[in-house]
Amino acid sequence: MLREPQLQNRPNRILYLVHRVPYPPNRGDRIRSFRLLEFLAARAEVYLAFLSEGPPLPETMRTLGTICTRVAAAPLGRRARWLRAAWTLATGHTATEGLFHSQTLRRVIRSWTQQIRFDAVVVFCSSMVQYLNDPGLTDVPAIVDLVDVDSQKWLDYAGQSRGMKRLLYRLEGCRLRRLECALPKLAKAITLVSRSEADLYRQFCPADCIHTVANGVDLDHFCPVESPTSETSQQCVFVGALDYRANVDGIRWFAEHVWPEILRRLPHATFVLVGSNPSAAARQMAELPGVRLAGEVPDVRPYLADAALAVIPLRVARGIQNKVLEALAMGKAVVATPQALEGLGVEPDVHVCQASSPEQWIEATTRLLGDSELRNQLGQQGREYVEEHHRWETQLKPFASLPGLPAMDEHRPSFLAPERITGAVSSRDNA
Repeated sequence: MLREPQLQNRPNRILYLVHRVPYPPNRGDRIRSFRLLEFLAARAEVYLAFLSEGPPLPETMRTLGTICTRVAAAPLGRRARWLRAAWTLATGHTATEGLFHSQTLRRVIRSWTQQIRFDAVVVFCSSMVQYLNDPGLTDVPAIVDLVDVDSQKWLDYAGQSRGMKRLLYRLEGCRLRRLECALPKLAKAITLVSRSEADLYRQFCPADCIHTVANGVDLDHFCPVESPTSETSQQCVFVGALDYRANVDGIRWFAEHVWPEILRRLPHATFVLVGSNPSAAARQMAELPGVRLAGEVPDVRPYLADAALAVIPLRVARGIQNKVLEALAMGKAVVATPQALEGLGVEPDVHVCQASSPEQWIEATTRLLGDSELRNQLGQQGREYVEEHHRWETQLKPFASLPGLPAMDEHRPSFLAPERITGAVSSRDNA
């Protein structure tokens, strides 16, 4: 079927390709992809196509259907995708491309582009760049929301690994970097989540099409809550997907090198792990003295509210950590590594406590656990920081003026009341 002729007064039409179902927004990538979807849908007709390991829930599809003009989910077989990853790696490409390759999604794109004249295509993250080579998208202006420099994450993993893992991680990192270097030829604009990520990208790929579009946080949903136990609490909490390599690596390091001394000084302290899909390593940590595994919970806010402080001991981190923004938004004192804070403009000892070595972590954590006034002061200043710098409506505004996007004035109604976004408070969060 031929594409329809250009109509002078028709709404702008945007094809949005995402590597995971963007609803509910209950993990790092989903939070950003969903907020961007809302932003685009308020200004244009959005045709959403995404990959999914299993059938999306009916409620998910209904909700996305209220936002988008058309929605398509392309299944990814769990076993088959790893075979594809091995094949693409063996044939000179990235494992990432194989993991997120779908002939079903290609057929959807082909069908839609034969029927519809798109004004732009927005691609979320490097794993979806491969679909820009579809013949139907040749003349459609493309915007790639790269989010993070994924190649650096794999190179960082290689630096902390040995043997075959080290070689494979480095190979993936180098090949992803080659893919990232090719993006300026494919896209009118490339967006990254922080200035530090954009600066890193420019170091190996100087280009004029690089833009920063930072993450926000839902300030109404994540807000300070009075807890009867928080003043006297000696509870540390970590919130994040417990099968995500960077999260597991960080909390295991904390449990091995920091927690024993904290527990020796404060025998009643507890370290609570909140997150989905606990790995074997996460379950083993729950056997340590003073460590409790909450696992996946329907709402992380009560766990943050009851805790004395949030700890984010990530040794490998890219972009902006939503777990930091959410803890700050709830007015909680935060102790974090420099890596977890890199994409933020927070000031150490003003908005957060920053720690690198085990000694710094022990000192900062025990000091805060014993000083509720200091915790409250940090929490209040952290809340003020996110109120000023990380409102979603402000953070996404630069997206509307990106090269390649049609003129976008907000004219369409808001589709979702805040209470519909139930997933935003669950324990799935990998970033």
